[in-house]
Amino acid sequence: MFTGIVTDIGTVRAREDRGDTRLIIGTAYDVDTIDLGASIACSGACLTVVDKGVDAGSNGPAGWFAIDASAETIARTAPGMWDVGRRLNLERALKVGDELGGHIVTGHVDAVGRIVSVEPVGDSVKVTVEAPASLAPHIAPKGSITLDGVSLTVNEVTDQPGGAAHFTLNIIPHTQAVTTLDEAAAGRPVNLEIDVLARYLARMQQVRG
Repeated sequence: MFTGIVTDIGTVRAREDRGDTRLIIGTAYDVDTIDLGASIACSGACLTVVDKGVDAGSNGPAGWFAIDASAETIARTAPGMWDVGRRLNLERALKVGDELGGHIVTGHVDAVGRIVSVEPVGDSVKVTVEAPASLAPHIAPKGSITLDGVSLTVNEVTDQPGGAAHFTLNIIPHTQAVTTLDEAAAGRPVNLEIDVLARYLARMQQVRG
């Protein structure tokens, strides 16, 4: 379980495609505090730590952890996000007693959306995202959504022909500075997770129908 509050920006340092895809992710986390088998959300996808270490370098020690991403994970997350050099929003699993600063996030990507436009508004930016028809009914103004692992509040929702929806988000300077959303650009694919309450409400309506 997560909250959508990013606590580090990692970088994909290496990728090895085999049965699953082994990814080495550089991090500023103290890897001594990360247990093997621990869950870390990587731009919205909950993955299991299978190895870790610290490499010596000219700029000081560099920590890293490794995860194995299945073909299903690769297929259901944003294209290109696992390429070497890509930056990832990282969040460690919620502990009992931690502050719930965002909203309840499971780390299961529901669908891949697409950024439609990025517009400066004061010091912030307004980002418009297209959600596929499968998610459109579950996105509401002032509701919560997770975008690449970041907990955000939906401002407006506009239904589109064919069933998709465009929704807008306001990204304040702090959020831009501590997440990968400083890279937001039209056409960029993004991982979306709807509010867990919306998921259960949808299931209840489906059963009643």
